[in-house]
Amino acid sequence: MPAHHLTPSQARGVLLDLDGTLLDTAPDLIGSLNQLRQEQGLEPLPAGHLQPVVSHGSGPMIQRGFDLAPTDPDFQPLRQRFLEIYRDRVSHSTRPFAGIDELLQALDSAGIPWGVVTNKPGWLTEPLLADLGYAERAACIVSGDTLPCRKPDPAPVLLACERLQLAPQQCVLIGDAARDVEAGRRAGTLTLVALFGYIGAEDRVASWGAHGLIGHPLETLRWLAPELQTAVPASAADWTATAVDG
Repeated sequence: MPAHHLTPSQARGVLLDLDGTLLDTAPDLIGSLNQLRQEQGLEPLPAGHLQPVVSHGSGPMIQRGFDLAPTDPDFQPLRQRFLEIYRDRVSHSTRPFAGIDELLQALDSAGIPWGVVTNKPGWLTEPLLADLGYAERAACIVSGDTLPCRKPDPAPVLLACERLQLAPQQCVLIGDAARDVEAGRRAGTLTLVALFGYIGAEDRVASWGAHGLIGHPLETLRWLAPELQTAVPASAADWTATAVDG
């Protein structure tokens, strides 16, 4: 699917959400939830029932997986056990989305910095990115507990921009949830919705106010500043044509 609302960009750096944008973490999160259900004597739930809430954290996973409200006395113990299980299998089946490695290779080759801004706590984010070889490549990693606040607050995005040594208007933030778009817009970055991520049927993406929608990670290259287009490797050139042609 082509990018929508394409406009000339001054983006010189790229910030990515983690779950549902950089990495397909659903297999390990859903597997952990179903392992917890098994411990509780319950049957596993189909992946399609759980995937729409994968990007929203452990609380919504427990709500959907056990049909419990956060005020239920069983909620927090189940949530803590879920996180323990997930920690032990954080990178077993998690892989980058198709096209992510090509995007990061193009950015690295062109000397364009990129980073991760996630609500996932650092004690999960850091080993996951290290296991998959991204921790040393990322110019910055801002986790859900790096600051006292998380997305949709703009502070984590602003910190990431600072660590990239770029102004917010020089960065593009990519995510698959409304909170990503809100955080980016409030911080002053360009914002893109990753349609290849965990977009639920109930999500009204058009109402989030993003600058663009992308169906493939390499479409990000269309949003780079025009003078950076010539630095993008030839193998990714076809994804930059819309921006170059105006």
